[in-house]
Amino acid sequence: MARNLPDSPRDYRGPVTSYTLRSANPAKTRCDAVVVGVVQGAKGPELADGGAEVAEAFGRKLRPLLSGLGVTGKSGEVVKIPTAGAIASPLLVLTGLGKRQDATAVRRAAGVAARAVTNVASVAVALPAGTPELVRAATEGWELGGYTFTTYKKEQAKDAPADVVVLSPVARKKDAVAAFEESRVVARAVAGTRDWVNTPPGDLTPPAFADAVVAATKEVTQGRGAPKIGVRVLDEKELAALGCGGILGVGMGSAAPPRLVELTYAPKGAERHLALVGKGITFDSGGLTIKPATSMHEMKSDMAGAAAIVQATYAIARLGLPIKVSAFAPMAENMVSGSSVRPGDVLTMYGGTTVEVLNTDAEGRLILADALVRATEQQPDVILDVATLTGHMVVALGDRVSGVMGSENVVADVLAAAQTAGEEMWPMPIPEAMSERVHSSKIADLAQHDWIRWGGGLFAAAFLREFTAGRPWAHLDIAGPSFNSGGAWGHQTPGGTGVAVATLVDFARALAGR
Repeated sequence: MARNLPDSPRDYRGPVTSYTLRSANPAKTRCDAVVVGVVQGAKGPELADGGAEVAEAFGRKLRPLLSGLGVTGKSGEVVKIPTAGAIASPLLVLTGLGKRQDATAVRRAAGVAARAVTNVASVAVALPAGTPELVRAATEGWELGGYTFTTYKKEQAKDAPADVVVLSPVARKKDAVAAFEESRVVARAVAGTRDWVNTPPGDLTPPAFADAVVAATKEVTQGRGAPKIGVRVLDEKELAALGCGGILGVGMGSAAPPRLVELTYAPKGAERHLALVGKGITFDSGGLTIKPATSMHEMKSDMAGAAAIVQATYAIARLGLPIKVSAFAPMAENMVSGSSVRPGDVLTMYGGTTVEVLNTDAEGRLILADALVRATEQQPDVILDVATLTGHMVVALGDRVSGVMGSENVVADVLAAAQTAGEEMWPMPIPEAMSERVHSSKIADLAQHDWIRWGGGLFAAAFLREFTAGRPWAHLDIAGPSFNSGGAWGHQTPGGTGVAVATLVDFARALAGR
């Protein structure tokens, strides 16, 4: 029996942690633990910005203490030291920054420290936080690094601190306060994405996922001053009436019917309009072009794009950004049965374009095609789609970097937003030869796949471009970084990562400000 899905990430956690931004001396702050960064200096490890008062309190004892404990300051390192009264807090936690003290290093160091500091009631985070950017990095890193998903475990995670104080010398400045508060909103959206991605696929079928989005939307829009977000769920009958052949074709092999969820956030005074489209394959067996068993066990994460664009919409609305957002989350389960779509079948997409299906494991582009055409009808200024689309992109960029393709100026804006958000993304081309390959079908308007090994991720982007009506558009292929199958690192925990959420929010913020 399926469990009740969460309306928000708070449903998966224990007592709510209180976060405070404060300007204070970390050596005199009374908490159960104080976290300070260590940087790899030219003469050895030294305390980073934010820890000067702690270094002063320890005095000459500090350097031999660090040496004796083998502290290096390398990224990922964490060392706990009983303070024996040297500072007000009984425990000093040292977390490595590497050779830099930038936002990326701070975000990762905060995440590592968050997992090391458990079973304490209060903690002060004294990492480099002298700018709004660094305040954001420290806050997001701590909250996301301490993320846990224990819904299906008998033993729950160790208790997180009830009170977290982020120490910053600019704590009283408006831009720092805004960065702190906004980082909490973004972290909550990333955590919500992780929750959905981590949920077992039997409990997150397309109808269940759609219901979870409806419930989450209700939660976001409740209360005085809450934003207004419209939500519409199209079931299989409505999809058939509209002619959404891609979503229906992929979903018809499953006992769980497909859905298309559409969200609308339209605040007064919004002058720009952003459309978000996200791939929501709740489980991908590969269909009749079935995946090898070793490639199937993580396929519950194939809906990470849909989760990201939904949660990003919530964050944009909670932040009150003056921009209209239309979000489209096509949801289907790609399964094997007597009714599965066959290689060689021709599907008619929403809008009338016919597509020859040659690989049922390249299903994501089919459901995105319907949703992209729906998005173009809203005449947005920009369309962004987010999808765990191709293994080719993982081969090209590895499992921590997303590929970005599309209109040159939009790609540049996405990369700028990713830089601000601290997410690794890289531009990829759509060569003209890919367009020729997409139009190579002899019996339909387009070929969905062509089995040429080279440039498969670029082919997929060229295919999607056919459904954007020439509007400014970018495609984010997050197949690699959407799911962390290894151990925790930095602020990334095992399982769903929530990648692209922060980038989408920063993109929307920049677009709204033009």
